[in-house]
Amino acid sequence: MEALKLDAWICNPTILESSESINKQIKTLIHQINPTPVNLIGLQSLGEVLRLTEKLSESEAVLEELLLLVQQIPSNNDSDIILSLGNTKQSIYKRARSEYKWIEEPVFRDTIINLIPQKAQESFKTYQLLESKENSSLGIKLQAQLNHLSLLLDFDEWLKDKSKLGDPYTKVDQDIQPLVKLILQNPSAFSQLSDEQSIQARLKLANSLSKIPDKLLHSIAIQYTLSALEIAKNISSKRLQSKSLGTLGKLNPDESQTYFKKALGLAQSINDVDVLYEWQQQLGDLYQKKGKTEAAIQAYGAAIDSITQIRSNLLSSNLDSQFFFYEKVEPVYRNYMRLLAASPSPNLELIRQTYEQLQVVELEDYLKCGKLDLVALNKIQNLNDTPAIIHIIDLNDSIEVIVQSPSGSPHHHSVDSKLVKPHVNTLLEILQDEKLLYTKQNIITSHYQVLYKELIEPLKKYLPDSGTLIFILDKTFQSLPMNLLHDGKDYLVKRYSFSETLGSRVRIPKPLRQDQMKAFIAALSIPSPSLTDSNAPPGAEALPQAKQEAEDVRKLTNSSLILLDKEFTSSHFRQRISEENFPIVHISTHGQFSSKLIRTGFLAYDRQINIREFDSLLRNKTQTSSDIIELLVLSACQTAKGNKRSALGIAGVAVQAGARSTVATLWLVEANSTVELMEEFYKGLRKGLTKAEALRQAQLALMKNPKYAHPYYWAPFLIVGSWL
Repeated sequence: MEALKLDAWICNPTILESSESINKQIKTLIHQINPTPVNLIGLQSLGEVLRLTEKLSESEAVLEELLLLVQQIPSNNDSDIILSLGNTKQSIYKRARSEYKWIEEPVFRDTIINLIPQKAQESFKTYQLLESKENSSLGIKLQAQLNHLSLLLDFDEWLKDKSKLGDPYTKVDQDIQPLVKLILQNPSAFSQLSDEQSIQARLKLANSLSKIPDKLLHSIAIQYTLSALEIAKNISSKRLQSKSLGTLGKLNPDESQTYFKKALGLAQSINDVDVLYEWQQQLGDLYQKKGKTEAAIQAYGAAIDSITQIRSNLLSSNLDSQFFFYEKVEPVYRNYMRLLAASPSPNLELIRQTYEQLQVVELEDYLKCGKLDLVALNKIQNLNDTPAIIHIIDLNDSIEVIVQSPSGSPHHHSVDSKLVKPHVNTLLEILQDEKLLYTKQNIITSHYQVLYKELIEPLKKYLPDSGTLIFILDKTFQSLPMNLLHDGKDYLVKRYSFSETLGSRVRIPKPLRQDQMKAFIAALSIPSPSLTDSNAPPGAEALPQAKQEAEDVRKLTNSSLILLDKEFTSSHFRQRISEENFPIVHISTHGQFSSKLIRTGFLAYDRQINIREFDSLLRNKTQTSSDIIELLVLSACQTAKGNKRSALGIAGVAVQAGARSTVATLWLVEANSTVELMEEFYKGLRKGLTKAEALRQAQLALMKNPKYAHPYYWAPFLIVGSWL
């Protein structure tokens, strides 16, 4: 990259998705390069590296420009480049397909549903171009055909419930059998590849054939896998022998346990943890189906240990994308916890630790920023205000609640999820609806009373009568404010202050000292270009009351700096926040918390500042100073509609800011009431209250005002991180 003068943009940590400007830069740079054989190989390698490091749009741009360049040189064979381009387009398809599966926000899903077939078709055409190309080698053609077949099967599976897409997609399945026939007619093509490539190609074909309901093709899949195993033995590759044996385990259900154990043994002998993990998971799934609980627990536990090792390597090299969290990692943790919770005497501490680890891994995967420097709550000692900690874990069929009382002992309660989930789903619809203000309070409280009765009341005796409750919530509950819990007589916020963490981990809690009441304030109160940013919250409008809020915060802090309206540009924000230490950062502008990283951030005057960019704005400051942000306030942000993982976005912003505590809102609140609440909140901080208690008192003040008594006004405010 350095030799090709392309390192400036490829290594930029703030680039999340390709933009027009980046693609133009790529085109300009490539056309300036002398098309020597070495440079052409370098550019193709760059395209491959970009694909492997998840910079897929950039990879696509590099390879497309390279292809145009090579086609101008008559003697050059461009088959390798076309294959790389087809693979990149397929990777874009796969990423979009995966995100469509787990990101629940309707706006995003409506956008991406059109990208998925588009990229599938582009990849099909690229592979077909290679398959019909006269000067392509048999080996290259075979690789294109195998990738084409794998994509056809995957896309056909995705299309099953997408009848609205119509032609030409409904006929995709008609292309599968002819392509299979074409591949099987040329078995000699496999010998055109290196031994290792030939093994990988045979296993890929076997995996594809196993997805087609045809007994003959299934037996052919086994034959190709056995031949792959023989070649792997001949070249003494224990890794490829292990992969071949594992594939045989998938193809032979009656003998799968034997094959998986052999595959596992070989992977263990060479300490190949990524292969090891796969067979540990497969054995865990197998034992679970056979009712061998203890064996399944051991297999899943071992798989989690392997995942920890793999992720350490992936995070350190920024190759997180190599295995997708929600499809490959999360199920192992969930199955493990499910089995632990179902045992007659569940190991509560192990469940809690596993749950904590899962949430931290999810946050690391979301941010893709390496290991997080956070401390487990149960490791924190010598606190004057020891909170009660409540874990709520969703294991599909059951909801597990673990309460850790201030004395430190854990207590457990399990409830059938059918008694809880309908109320959770109804509440999510109500609270994310634009007409929330017009929903009667008793409708909201009736659902929260059920949540209290089923989740909290059975463990009530282990909670203090007052104080702080810290909730560690699973994804199903993360967009629900827990301060709305109602015991049938009143809201729990009347007796408790609330805080949330993701994964039971926080920066070491410390109270805000009076000499730290110095604030950097950024507010946007007028119409701005950023309101039309593609990642701005839908329907965002100017917030005129943000000016008054900024002025109130200035008056209630010891010293402050305000960036207001046109002064609050992304570049000015970067410049001023790095010049001086501000323990408090208060941002009053539109923002959004999403389970998709690119859609999480807040609006400056000129554009959105994404949370990854927020990290880069602050990184130089935190690297040169031991002072961190004690309190980050995001007073006009909201959860993206349909998103259940709001805590990911909120905790993500907090982590990227290096903030000890973050105050945020789950939905966009009426501006005048926010001004009043923030004024009360800062008054509480000046009195020396903890952040959680200052927020509680501010919420109670709003509740006492008949004008703002509805939960719409006071309930969405929450503290993430340190409660002190």
